[in-house]
Amino acid sequence: MAKLTVDNPGFVSVLPVKAKASRKNRAVLRERGATLFDPKDFLARIGNGRSIGKYRKGQIVFSQGDSADAVFYIQKGKAKLTVVSEQGKEAVIAILSVGEFFGEGCLAGQAQRIATVTAMTDAVIARLEKPAIVQVIHQEPAFSEMFIAHLLGRTIRVEADLVDQLFNSSEKRLARMLLLLANFGKEAKPEPIIAKISQETLAEMIGTTRSRVSFFMNKFRKLGFIAYNGSIEHGIEVHSSLLNVILHDQPRIEN
Repeated sequence: MAKLTVDNPGFVSVLPVKAKASRKNRAVLRERGATLFDPKDFLARIGNGRSIGKYRKGQIVFSQGDSADAVFYIQKGKAKLTVVSEQGKEAVIAILSVGEFFGEGCLAGQAQRIATVTAMTDAVIARLEKPAIVQVIHQEPAFSEMFIAHLLGRTIRVEADLVDQLFNSSEKRLARMLLLLANFGKEAKPEPIIAKISQETLAEMIGTTRSRVSFFMNKFRKLGFIAYNGSIEHGIEVHSSLLNVILHDQPRIEN
């Protein structure tokens, strides 16, 4: 935490603090006339280089090949990250939910978007221009901590996805994806009801065919691991018992 200095009792300063500062520390800072920097509050407000947009389901946030000049943060809703090959084949490589950043490649020298992001539901998304987010990363440790945590989480997720793709069967990959979509294993509270999603999208995400997804979805429903009425596009209820599918025979990487 930065050292507090108050040269003028009437001046209210803004200090960077850890996201999980104790109530006692917060009270002390308030008594000294300091205002805490809250990253989520910062992202929820329009300001210099910051804007907030509302997107309808199916609306594109940015497209593959667009200029990469900003980072985005999801306030509400879900979005999917897709890539199209030169042959026209599309693959869903990630599902993004509340509290996630995307488009951060521009901070590493990426000049053009290498993927397309599309809203899967009605969504509210904050846009931070590159100079604005670079400035806040340098000036506010609380924001830097939050952003680094996101980057580390994304790296771990990519590694887990690679292991999943290389070693697990399509049945286990589907079970894992359904659990991830329902927020199982994340800090956020699980959301047993997954919003509308098609079998084609699930197939693209785990690298298999629609017919295999249909087969395993029916199997999971018969075993009581999931529940849905009619088409899965009307919503899927995911039960924690689905964890049983992926807890057995987990791949082990030996040195």
